[in-house]
Amino acid sequence: METGFRKWIIVITIIISTIIELIDTTIVNVSVNTMSGNLGESLEDTAWVITSYAIANVIVIPMTSFLAEKIGRKEYYIGSIVLFTAASAMCGFSHGLWELVLFRFIQGLGGGALLSTSQSILFETFSVKERGLASGIFSLGVIIGPSIGPVLGGYIVDNMTWPWIFYVNVPIGIVAIVFCAIFLRPTARPENNKPIDWLGIVLLSLGIGSLQIILERGETDDWFAARYIIALTILSGLSIMALIWHELRTPHPVINLRVLKNTTLSLSAIMTFTLGFGLFSAVFVFPLYAQRILGYSAFQTGTMLLPGTLLAAMISPFLGKLMQLGVRPQYLIIGGFGLTALFGFMMSRSDLSSGGATFLSLYFCAVPVRHYSLSR
Repeated sequence: METGFRKWIIVITIIISTIIELIDTTIVNVSVNTMSGNLGESLEDTAWVITSYAIANVIVIPMTSFLAEKIGRKEYYIGSIVLFTAASAMCGFSHGLWELVLFRFIQGLGGGALLSTSQSILFETFSVKERGLASGIFSLGVIIGPSIGPVLGGYIVDNMTWPWIFYVNVPIGIVAIVFCAIFLRPTARPENNKPIDWLGIVLLSLGIGSLQIILERGETDDWFAARYIIALTILSGLSIMALIWHELRTPHPVINLRVLKNTTLSLSAIMTFTLGFGLFSAVFVFPLYAQRILGYSAFQTGTMLLPGTLLAAMISPFLGKLMQLGVRPQYLIIGGFGLTALFGFMMSRSDLSSGGATFLSLYFCAVPVRHYSLSR
């Protein structure tokens, strides 16, 4: 637990690190059309810039606890920011699509660690009584990052060149590295040298990586009409089953699945998974719909997400304070999921006659209410 100036510097640093990682999950979405034209590649091939980042994220996120324990959380966290920042610069310098895809994958390996490790650092910075406030502060970054991404990406694409969507990470990343090196306290590492679960790492990479490719590329290639989708489905299914079997038997797993015996943790994981559908449909599917169907510019699309983001920034600490004062998180979760479902229903009624005012009012209400679900 930290106090005073050091505590709030750590909070600011953690939020910045979380935001830049999540910005990069959405900033490219409004830039794909421009990158496709500048690189002379098809839109389907250019989509691998998004896919490669997502694949790296889903591979490294389950391993963050293992890696943080093995390397040391402070060292692992700083190393992840360094990797993310350096890869961001190399993405901007890329001259070809597949070079860009490679560096986006590396960027995803660094960025994937920031989300889960940020949360654990933030919770340890606050006392037990203040962890409701810490949860509210963390959810601020979780919401603002994906919502700012389309706005920032749209402005850069309309007024500058696409490499700047990656260059903007560099100065922010450098500041985060310096602050983490100065203010984060090192964590004790276990003295015993546990063996590395190499088989678990391989099975995790094959299973989750293949599944992510299927989900990202399946619709584009007509799902099981493509042979590689069939092959990856078989590989993913066998790898994930083998991973679960192996991780439950080995004494030192890379992913400790036994923690899911905790009912609260299991339910939280399921709800977070469910919430992802609503959250990322708002910040991923909507930009594509607005630009390709309604003909909005990248910046116009992004600015429609901004009012909700600003309101979310104001109410996020307030929701955390409510939990700190004793308001049961179950009530906030139920309210958040209910309002999110209502938002989804209202958005499903939109058509070609829907205008900016319609979406603006919906997003103004929808983005903040998701904090009820996130701030648990």
